[in-house]
Amino acid sequence: MTTEPVPPCDLEANKLQTRFTATIQAEINAIRPIVDRIMQVIRQMKCGAGKEFEIDLALQEALANAVIHGCGNDPSKRVEVCVACDESRGLLIVVRDPGPGFDPASLPSPITGQNVFSDHGRGIVLVSQLMDEVHFEHGGTEIHMRKF
Repeated sequence: MTTEPVPPCDLEANKLQTRFTATIQAEINAIRPIVDRIMQVIRQMKCGAGKEFEIDLALQEALANAVIHGCGNDPSKRVEVCVACDESRGLLIVVRDPGPGFDPASLPSPITGQNVFSDHGRGIVLVSQLMDEVHFEHGGTEIHMRKF
């Protein structure tokens, strides 16, 4: 894991005061340590107080999707996470992967038909329920999650 004090990415986060970025190998085992580190930073920034569980779980899901779907579990690929916080505008987390992207509107509903019995396909819906705002950029290779 590498960390830098300012995101190198040109994101909405650049408009916010406090910033943090990390890049991890696309490995499932890399997710929990970076989530723990980011949550530590979020607590230090005093952003999302009382909403840590939702933020933690949404971040885990977004990173898992980036590693599994965006990077195909290829440890030679990297996933970037940018975090910004501002008291008046809340917390912004952006997860970026180098994958081909996807159309979120084309995802089948995990709560209808046979999808109810599937052991996957709930991550995006879960993230959307846990965070206050969620949208995708760059053809689905970036998820922007905001918590107020």
